Amino acid sequence: MERSGGCHCGAIGYRLVGEPMHGGQALCHCADCRRSAGAPMVGWAMFPEAALTVTRGEAVEYASSEHGRRWFCGICGTGLFYRNPVNLPGLVDIQAATLDDPASIPAAAHIQVAERVAWMRTAHELPEFERFPGMT
Repeated sequence: MERSGGCHCGAIGYRLVGEPMHGGQALCHCADCRRSAGAPMVGWAMFPEAALTVTRGEAVEYASSEHGRRWFCGICGTGLFYRNPVNLPGLVDIQAATLDDPASIPAAAHIQVAERVAWMRTAHELPEFERFPGMT
């Protein structure tokens, strides 16, 4: 299967060929992912590096830890990719929400839950609104 995605402003585009490893997205709750994304968790889909082709633009690399490298758009700041050649040689994680069709890779697991924000454990129990509350 072929999928495409990119950053918020459209400066960076990418293509993925094949299926993600581990049966789908891993929803990561680690502090590094939360801080990097400004979100309570981040969905990642792991692929062999050869499955990823950047088709437009050039992502900026950031050394987020000793071996971890994150790539993002230098214009809009969208996080895109993560590589760790020591712990995950030959693999790349894609921030799955940047896919044109993020639903094409379903969530398969929560990871790093030891660092999860406590209220995320029951977030699925909160009230839901199709749009902003009070708006039609």
